[in-house]
Amino acid sequence: MTEPSRSATAAETLRPLAVDLFAGAGGLSLGLEQAGFDVSAAVEYDPIHAAVHEYNFPYATTFCRDVTTMTGDEIRMGSSIGSREIELVAGGPPCQGISMIGKRALDDPRNALLAEFARLVMELRPRYFILENVAGLTIGKHRQLLDEIIEAMSAAGYDTLLPYRVLQAADFGTPQSRKRLILMGARRGVSVPEYPQALCIPRRIDGTTPEADLFPDLPVGPSVSDALSDLPDADRFEELLGDDSVRASFGRPSSYAASLRMVEQEQDDYSHPRGFEPDLLTSSTRTVHTPESIRRFAATPPGTTEHVSRFLRLHPFGISNTLRAGTASDHGAYTAPRPIHPTLPRVLTVREAARLHGYPDWFRFHVTKWNGFRQIGNSVPAKLGRAVGSSVLRADGIAPEKGDSIGLGDSALLSLTASEAQRHFGLAHRVIPQRNRKAG
Repeated sequence: MTEPSRSATAAETLRPLAVDLFAGAGGLSLGLEQAGFDVSAAVEYDPIHAAVHEYNFPYATTFCRDVTTMTGDEIRMGSSIGSREIELVAGGPPCQGISMIGKRALDDPRNALLAEFARLVMELRPRYFILENVAGLTIGKHRQLLDEIIEAMSAAGYDTLLPYRVLQAADFGTPQSRKRLILMGARRGVSVPEYPQALCIPRRIDGTTPEADLFPDLPVGPSVSDALSDLPDADRFEELLGDDSVRASFGRPSSYAASLRMVEQEQDDYSHPRGFEPDLLTSSTRTVHTPESIRRFAATPPGTTEHVSRFLRLHPFGISNTLRAGTASDHGAYTAPRPIHPTLPRVLTVREAARLHGYPDWFRFHVTKWNGFRQIGNSVPAKLGRAVGSSVLRADGIAPEKGDSIGLGDSALLSLTASEAQRHFGLAHRVIPQRNRKAG
């Protein structure tokens, strides 16, 4: 199709547009929105995750589709984008294989989604792209995948910013150690962005103090306590044994938690404020532990690993270890280890994990703990997404504008079963294998 024009039109007064491929529940979508984008279209294969994205981003069109079946024109015409210029296409395609020596890695069927990301960038012709992935993609033979992606994007008229970077989310104000590969590129003739620089000195997992005097111009990042201390203890509420929300009183928030509770808005947060009930504790279904587990958890010093479960007990003055998603339904549905609360003898709730990931309290997850933790563990921390998105806008000379207040979607989207979510998106067949509830 004809390349969209950036001539002065009524659309020029709107926020720059982004498309999020492999969107999950929307961690990267949130970060890009905070940077000043409107994520007008998102693609997610899993119907339950797609429904949660639709709830949190009601202004976007969430496609519950396999990207291999979609075209750039379908994304444009099936959303509000139409023929308008797309500023950014972003996403984190899963890639599991590396081909044998002498063969092209992108031809390996296990890497098909990485190739599909490149194809959709070429078809949508955005000004910029951001590819995020696991840090392990930079190691050993897997680097062949990156080299081939860079080669493919160059052939399509995109300049990639090299060397690519592995960024640590804790460097950007997330109280969690989480490293992600970030690959950024610009359409040839468009100003190439820079990878963002650290905004703070991250604390350590064991609670020891970083060498702040070596970096006098940077503040020390937030701690686990900063993220969690104002949240009421879910174990105080019988209602949370069978539900994920309850009316509750909150404590005084830290500056980090104040922005997540919408008491304050950070100067570099340009997101759309959402409707929010400040006395509602959400995503907090309780986990019932045995008395023996409670005893062991209570006896584990903060910042150390409990010897039976191998769960880390978080240190209140440190940061969290990487929150992981666990395995999907087709691999047994095993739950990833959940950290132990720094002051209470139990594992974290979904909301507490969300706080450590940078999700604001208005952001909701599926009501089941298994899906909620997967949605967090598979996502990009918002502040990291915000940092890379802001770099794109700076490179293109766009001054971000605060988003208008909007509502949220239908809360029924948060409790759909797999079958109900499939019907919601008009899918005729099951696309995600049924969960094995005996596992994990």
